[in-house]
Amino acid sequence: MKGTVRLTCAQALVRYLAALRTRDDDGELVPLFGGVFAIFGHGNVAGLGEALHGVRDTLPTYRAHNEQAMAHTAIAYAKAHMRRRMMAVTSSIGPGATNLVTAAALAHVNRLPVLLLPGDVFVSRAPDPVLQQLEDFQDGTVSVNDCFRPVSRYFDRIVRPEQLLVALPRAIAVLTDAALCGPVTLALPQDVQTEAYDYPADFFEPREVAFRAVPPAVDELDAAVAMLRRARRPVVVAGGGVLYARASHALQQFIERHGVPVCETQAGKGALPWNLPLQLGPAGVSGSTAANAMISQADLVIALGTRLQDFTTGSQALIGDTPVLGINVNMIDAIKANGARLVADARLGLEALGDALDAWSADEAWTSQALRAADEWRGIVQDVTGRRVPPEGRLPYDGEIIGAVQSSAKDSPAQDIVVCAAGTLPAELEKLWRTSVPGGYHMEYGYSCMGYEIAGGLGVKMAYPDREVVVMVGDGSYLMMNSEIATSVMLGAKLVIVLLDNRGYGCINRLQRACGGAAFNNLFDDCVQGPQGAPRIDFAAHARSLGALAEHVDNLDGLRDALARARAADRTYLVSIDTDPDRTTDQGGAWWEVAVPEVSTRGEVRDARAAYEQALSQRREGTRP
Repeated sequence: MKGTVRLTCAQALVRYLAALRTRDDDGELVPLFGGVFAIFGHGNVAGLGEALHGVRDTLPTYRAHNEQAMAHTAIAYAKAHMRRRMMAVTSSIGPGATNLVTAAALAHVNRLPVLLLPGDVFVSRAPDPVLQQLEDFQDGTVSVNDCFRPVSRYFDRIVRPEQLLVALPRAIAVLTDAALCGPVTLALPQDVQTEAYDYPADFFEPREVAFRAVPPAVDELDAAVAMLRRARRPVVVAGGGVLYARASHALQQFIERHGVPVCETQAGKGALPWNLPLQLGPAGVSGSTAANAMISQADLVIALGTRLQDFTTGSQALIGDTPVLGINVNMIDAIKANGARLVADARLGLEALGDALDAWSADEAWTSQALRAADEWRGIVQDVTGRRVPPEGRLPYDGEIIGAVQSSAKDSPAQDIVVCAAGTLPAELEKLWRTSVPGGYHMEYGYSCMGYEIAGGLGVKMAYPDREVVVMVGDGSYLMMNSEIATSVMLGAKLVIVLLDNRGYGCINRLQRACGGAAFNNLFDDCVQGPQGAPRIDFAAHARSLGALAEHVDNLDGLRDALARARAADRTYLVSIDTDPDRTTDQGGAWWEVAVPEVSTRGEVRDARAAYEQALSQRREGTRP
């Protein structure tokens, strides 16, 4: 199509986004952007607001209640779609924009796409300083949106309407690139949003966005094959890159053909079914006894699509000096732990390795040991999650509640998607939740951001409206961010929310005491209080005030009954239950480096420091703490 079309900058931006298409799992063309979340203010309502109204039938706009939360929802939507579809979010300049920064950091750490469109101050500067404008006395070009620079994979400030012709293709290239993927920020000054330009008409023609899979280089592949041929006791650590590359089938074929056991990270959990014979469960600090034992004895760790975060590596102590082969689309991730690199898409890398290795396999004794260890771990999981009552005089703990939640899905448990983010629950869920399908486990643990849970659950539900989305959240995270319950009710996006109330930050309280500290400022009982004392919070009543259905239960039997009602309900349903802040699953786990004070008047801290120094010494010597 030739010619031009006169549009405002904002109109051009949203028309371009609305024209982009991608392929879904069935090969059908669908919009790349599932919509835009917006909280309007004076910095975006007149420009972007008017433009979004004009395309509302092809690019829907959703109203949220908190800018950080709506960005979490958009990020979760992209994660649920394995980065193949995404959303945009827009806010006004000022607090609306800075509220997005935490979510941008979350997306950056987790390598997840989200398009951030914060309003910005006037380019003309004629009315300066405007409402909510930050004034830098040394740099007239600075606005609060410069906070996005370190937490964006690509940042641009659009100061002329025609700059979109360059900025938008670049933004989409980053959002859809396997190695660069992350948040993109286009700061939009409010006067520029409303300025018009004669854009080429073909700029807005529908176009399909293709996702490129990176094949391995021949020299790196040859070196990787040689490493594997020398190995007798290899183990695969499967990360989120396995899911994003849709490499589950290739991974299963690889481990079964070559007798290589596999374990998983938080991001990679669900890449293979929980009951696959060579599936060892999770690795690391919140890992299984099986996975950590096999890693500690391995002579080669194949880090597949993982960035080897400290929870996976036991702060580098679990892997120690074991050789690592990093298979990753991102060069920096591929060389983690001083590893040899194979820069490649997880699926293409595995397929190329498998073809080149031909009949090679791990030692038969190693494979047999892995099969026994994996089976023993599945027995432990069953014992923990199968408990119907807690010990006498104790409240239930997370593991027992996870079992009750999982068993409540009697008809189609594989259709459940569990969502969580921070606190004790990520460790317990990584160990104990059983999922058979990719995407059935949705955990944000790269940034471990409290408050992601409910907003993230909403994004998952918008991605998969026909699946049951179960959000598990602690009372601390709930109190930080819960407003998107109201959004879920407004959108008819039903969530089942299970709230575990241990009256404070139980996870950090245990860490505090493990480091020799006194219980202080984490559980309500250990905080400064006024004459009325700490509140008894009725979470069910609060959720009902936001439009949800809700109830509080007293025990595990009550939880099971309430979950049946929640699953049958027609809207978001919250069930709260009191839990034990001290009990955790004893089995599994690995050392995690948390620095302990070198000097203290507390004997408990001095003892903890001595244990910490011993662990550091063991890591330096290449032994496991």
